[in-house]
Amino acid sequence: MKRTKSFVEQQESAAAGAGAASLSTGALPSFQQSGGGRASTPLDLMNLSQRPLTLSSRDNVHRKDPADAANPISREARISEQLSEQEGKQRRHGHDVNGCEVSNIKEEKVSLSEQTVIHCVGSPDKLTLKEIACGPTDVITERMLAQPHEVSEELKSELREILNGAGGITQREEFINLQSNLVNRRDLSPETLAKADRNQLQILVALKTGIQAFLLPNISVTQSILIEVFFHKRCRNMACQNQLPGDDCTCEVCSTRSGFCNACMCTICSKFDFDVNTCRWIGCDGCSHWTHTDCAIRVGQVTMGVSSKGPGSSPGMVFNCRACKQTSELLGWVKDVFNDCAAYWEAGAIMKEVDCVHRIFLGSEDAKGKKLLRKSEELLEKLKNGVDGRIICGEMQRFFQDLEAEDLQECKGEDVRIVEPQDACSRIAEVVQEALAKMEKVATERARALKRARAALETSSKELEDKKRELQGLQLERQRKKQEIEELEIIVKLKLDESEMFQARADEARSDAEKLQRLVVDKSEKAEKEYTDRYLQLRLKEAEAQHRALFEKIPKIQELLKRASSQKEFSDMKETSGSGL
Repeated sequence: MKRTKSFVEQQESAAAGAGAASLSTGALPSFQQSGGGRASTPLDLMNLSQRPLTLSSRDNVHRKDPADAANPISREARISEQLSEQEGKQRRHGHDVNGCEVSNIKEEKVSLSEQTVIHCVGSPDKLTLKEIACGPTDVITERMLAQPHEVSEELKSELREILNGAGGITQREEFINLQSNLVNRRDLSPETLAKADRNQLQILVALKTGIQAFLLPNISVTQSILIEVFFHKRCRNMACQNQLPGDDCTCEVCSTRSGFCNACMCTICSKFDFDVNTCRWIGCDGCSHWTHTDCAIRVGQVTMGVSSKGPGSSPGMVFNCRACKQTSELLGWVKDVFNDCAAYWEAGAIMKEVDCVHRIFLGSEDAKGKKLLRKSEELLEKLKNGVDGRIICGEMQRFFQDLEAEDLQECKGEDVRIVEPQDACSRIAEVVQEALAKMEKVATERARALKRARAALETSSKELEDKKRELQGLQLERQRKKQEIEELEIIVKLKLDESEMFQARADEARSDAEKLQRLVVDKSEKAEKEYTDRYLQLRLKEAEAQHRALFEKIPKIQELLKRASSQKEFSDMKETSGSGL
C-alpha cells in the first residue's frame, strides 16, 4: 500500500528555504523530542550530536519530482547548497555595507570605537547564558541592546558548543540546568517575548528545544514564529514549521503531546530525522501519521492482523497506529517502497533497508510473510558476502513480482461458481462504499491541502509584512546613521577650519614674537654699546683726574723729601758733633 505525504508538495518551496538553516545542527535530545507524556532523563542528552535535524516530513515516498528523477541527488543536498549560497551572499552584503559606512569616518573615530567595543566585551558585567535563562526579560533585553553585537554572537557560539555535546558530561549537566531553569519560569508570555531582543529570543528558543539551527545568524524565521515555537504553537522542525496541532488533528497523540507535529515526528518518540523514501518510517493509511519502524517494533505495534481497509483479506503483518487505532498492512507497503525508491538508495543504505524488512517480518505467521522473511535473510547473507546492492534490490523486486504471479495463478485456479444476487449486491455495495471512502479521503486531503496552502499564504503574508517592517526599520536606521555621519563630517570640517584659523593666528604671533625679539636684541646691543661708551668715558675722566692729582702731589712730595733729607742731614751732623765732644 502506497503511503504519500501531500504535505510535501505544498510546503517544499518553503521548506527549502527554512530547512536549509537546520542542516548543520544536531537533533534534539530525546527528552526534548518527546512531548509532555514521557519523562526526561539526563542520559537522553547523550545522543545530542549523533542525530541530524529532519526535513518537513518523510517526503513523498513514491512520488518523485522530475528533477529528482533525472538527478537522484537528495533534496537535503540541494538545500545545503542553497544555504551555502545564501550565507555567502549575506556575508558579502554585510561586508560591503560595513565597508561603505566605515570608509566615511575618520581613522581616529574608528580607533576610538574599536577600543570602546573591546572594553565592553571584556567588561565584568557581560551577560551569561544563566542570566538569559533566569533573568527578567525586559532587563536582559535592555542589557543586550546596550552591549555590542559581539557579545550576543559569543553567547550563541557558547550555546552551540554546549548543544554539540563535545564537552562531555559537564556541558550536558550545564544544558540540563539551564533548560530546567527556563522551563520552570512563569513570567514568560508571548507579550513579554515580543518585546525581547531577537538574539535573546533565539537563545531562549534554542535552550528550550535543544536545536542549534535557531542560533544561526541567517535563518529566515520571524520573531513571531520563534515565539510560537517557544510556546509549542508551531513545529520546532525548521523545515516544517506547521501550525500545531497539524491539520487541527484531535487524535490522542496530537491533543496530549505538547509540541508534537504529525507531519514530521514519530508518534512514539516524537523525534524527527533526515530519513526519507525508506522502510525505516511507517505511515498510517488512515490518519497519515508517521512512526519510526524501530519504535513500532519495540513497543509491539507491528503484529499479525488484518488491515482496517481490507476486512475480507487474509491475515498478515500489520502496523497498529497509536494515533487513530487503525491497522495498515506491511507487505504491500514494503513492495511499493522497493519498487519506487530503491533506485535512489546508496550502497550503504540497502543493507539497512533489507535488515529493516527482516526485523518487521520476524514474527510473521502467514505464508507470504515467511517467504519474505526467508528472502530477506538470504539477501542479508549475500550483502555480507559483498554482492552489489543493486543486484539485491533487483532480486527483491523480482520476489514481489513472483508473489503477484502466484496470486494470479491462485485466482485462475479457483472453481468458477455462480454468484448469488444477494452476494453480488453486497459486493457492489462494498465497491461503492470503498469508492465513496476513497472520494471522501481525496476530498479531505484536498481540503487539508487547501487549508495548508492558505495557512502557508497567511504565514508568507505575515513574513512579508514583518520583512517590510524590518526593511523600514533598517532604512530609518540607515538614514539615522547617514545623518550622524554627515553631522560628524560637518563637525570634523568645522574643527579643521578652526584648527587652520588657530594655526594662522599662531603663525602670526610667532612672526610678531620674532620681530619683537629682533628689536629687543638690537636695542640691547645699542644700549650695551652706549653703556660701554659712557663707562669708558667715565673711566677716562677718572684716570685724568687721578693723573692731575698725582701731578699736583709731586711738588709737595719733593718738598717733603727735601725736608726729610735736610732733617736727616741735621740729625747726622748733630750726632757727629756729639760724638766729637
